[in-house]
Amino acid sequence: MVKYFLGQSVLRSSWDQVFAAFWQRYPNPYSKHVLTEDIVHREVTPDQKLLSRRLLTKTNRMPRWAERLFPANVAHSVYILEDSIVDPQNQTMTTFTWNINHARLMVVEERCVYCVNSDNSGWTEIRREAWVSSSLFGVSRAVQEFGLARFKSNVTKTMKGFEYILAKLQAGEAPSKTLVETAKEAKEKAKETALAATEKAKDLASKAATKQQQQQQHFV
Repeated sequence: MVKYFLGQSVLRSSWDQVFAAFWQRYPNPYSKHVLTEDIVHREVTPDQKLLSRRLLTKTNRMPRWAERLFPANVAHSVYILEDSIVDPQNQTMTTFTWNINHARLMVVEERCVYCVNSDNSGWTEIRREAWVSSSLFGVSRAVQEFGLARFKSNVTKTMKGFEYILAKLQAGEAPSKTLVETAKEAKEKAKETALAATEKAKDLASKAATKQQQQQQHFV
């Protein structure tokens, strides 16, 4: 048994703008669950189509009842492969995504087609399909229901993130940072915080030792 999703969304931006925004979506305020993105393959075919494969890492908080079924050391990050085919001549972009770990718990496969909206050539239409499956014996139905609900929630975040990046591009602003830059900043900030905490701990320990020494001298 597989849960199936079919949906259609419209972005009030041209196909060219959406195509440009697609590669600059992360980070944005609605994609905090997306940790990394890497292009692992890219080529242009003889008929001028752009083929790409990206590897994305996302956080994946399991429901509490599912956490009890897996060891505590099981990774909470999900690795996702995304294949895309861009046809600039016909102004279509098709993407396929699927998770490559936690497959025993759940597999979510998604297919999206980005094309010019039939009612307004200045808008872009997204036709989205998804299949949610689980091979976990006894609870597969519950896992699929949970996966479908989370997928729908993530679609809402995806569209908000798209609109955010499109608004920036249309205002002439380039997205401020890449995911790599954001991660590097967070790492540096964590280092600074850890260093400050260490220095504070040393200071407190020194004061405590001085106070103890003074108390010992007082009783001598």
